[in-house]
Amino acid sequence: MPIKIDALDSRLLAELARDPRTPILELAQRLGIARNTVQARMRRLEESGAVRGYPPNVDLQAIGFAVNALLGIELDQNKMDAIVEALREFPHVLEVHATTGRSDLLVRIAAQTQQDLLGIIQRVHSIPGVKHTETMLALATPIEYRCLPLVEHLTANPDNA
Repeated sequence: MPIKIDALDSRLLAELARDPRTPILELAQRLGIARNTVQARMRRLEESGAVRGYPPNVDLQAIGFAVNALLGIELDQNKMDAIVEALREFPHVLEVHATTGRSDLLVRIAAQTQQDLLGIIQRVHSIPGVKHTETMLALATPIEYRCLPLVEHLTANPDNA
């Protein structure tokens, strides 16, 4: 069941998004609330699963992975679990979504070069149950993954979520 978040939760999440390593006391000072309140809010968000962690946001291009692609995979439905497990073994696979439409899976891939991407796609084709793929190169990412605007909208307009 989803948890109810309020404007304070939204402000706390915004501060953590800006700098996940901000000490609790500094968060409390920025938000104008008690340290114990910050700790309690963070614990509630974490225990509910609303906040799953504080990983670093890595710029893949800065570490040599300039090719970003989306790979639509059409597959044998009864082999989806095995295909997903096989994809989990590819370090270049950043995320996998089960989808509707022609593609059954949408896979985000990072590669250093187009030649590396070709090799990854060829390896995906060798997975038993993969029927067809369609590759789309991402030329730019004008909006990266984000959730704070939605959280802020939810807390600013709780009746219109």
